[in-house]
Amino acid sequence: MKRRVFTDSIQKLGDFANGLGLCLSESQLEQFARYAALIQEWNQKFNLTAITDEAEIVALHFADALTVAPVLLRERARCETPPTFMDVGTGAGLPGIPLKIALPEWRVWLVDSTAKKLRFCEAVVQALALREVYALHARAEELALRPEHREQYPVVVARAVAPLPTLVEYLLPLTRLGGLCIAMKGRQAEQEVNEAAYAIEVLGGVVEALQPTALPQREESRALVLIRKLRPTPRQYPRAGGAPRNRPLKPR
Repeated sequence: MKRRVFTDSIQKLGDFANGLGLCLSESQLEQFARYAALIQEWNQKFNLTAITDEAEIVALHFADALTVAPVLLRERARCETPPTFMDVGTGAGLPGIPLKIALPEWRVWLVDSTAKKLRFCEAVVQALALREVYALHARAEELALRPEHREQYPVVVARAVAPLPTLVEYLLPLTRLGGLCIAMKGRQAEQEVNEAAYAIEVLGGVVEALQPTALPQREESRALVLIRKLRPTPRQYPRAGGAPRNRPLKPR
């Protein structure tokens, strides 16, 4: 069988994944290449992302998403079969779709309040023949009030959605007891953790780790904030009407 030829950026993604303990097949690398092309194609119709160069898409979106994979692999033993995670504020499918490509056994829920972005995600899922990926058009603070979604997910992840004091009010009500919230953050991660300490406690969580991450040939610091759900979230949370964003939980 003839070996596929990939661009330098896709080849580097494979090398980066190897460093994370992932072994991406040629078929998976082909899915990543097709995904990058779809982002570029759809970005001409509406603004999916400010990053449009393939090398930048691969480094800043795909590689960044894959930094979550080792955490999911560690959580695998806590999850039912198939293991499940929810990606809140997925936008162009990030980090959910790259993680699904790399870890195809996981069931993925993609949540976003913008319908056209979810249409793009659905087009990617169809083009890449991904199974057990579900798109939900909803605001996270409204979704968590529905009994079929409240405290149902073993892992809930979000990237570039909101400051942590706000974000935890979106994520923790969706996370099941014993489950994990993963907040993908930048260089201000430690400061955000300190600012969110009260909200995390009120909502039933505890910070388990602040895990530094690095991207290939990038100097900016990043981190995963790992928050374990220890207690049920009080019924009055999340608050409606934009309150999590406008009035983050703080001590009185």
